[in-house]
Amino acid sequence: MNERQIDLAHTVALGSIDDEDHQEVQELFDSEDPVLRAEFIREVRDTKEALSALATATAAAPPPALRARLLAAIAAEQPPVAS
Repeated sequence: MNERQIDLAHTVALGSIDDEDHQEVQELFDSEDPVLRAEFIREVRDTKEALSALATATAAAPPPALRARLLAAIAAEQPPVAS
C-alpha cells in the first residue's frame, strides 16, 4: 500500500471519510488485487484496534455534576410540536 491508501484506511477507521474520498475507498474495497484489498482491510482493522486501546487507556470518569447538567439541559428543551 502507498501512503495515500494508508491515510485513507486511517480515515475510514476514524469514521471520518468524506464524499470526496468515498469513491477512492470504494475502489480499494472493490479492487481486483486481493493482496491490496486485504492489506487495506487489515490496516483499517488494526487502526480501529489501536484507537480502541488508546481510548480505554486514557478513559476518565466524567465530573459527577455532568449528568445532572445534561438532564437539566434536555428537560429545558421544548418538545417538537406535531403538525
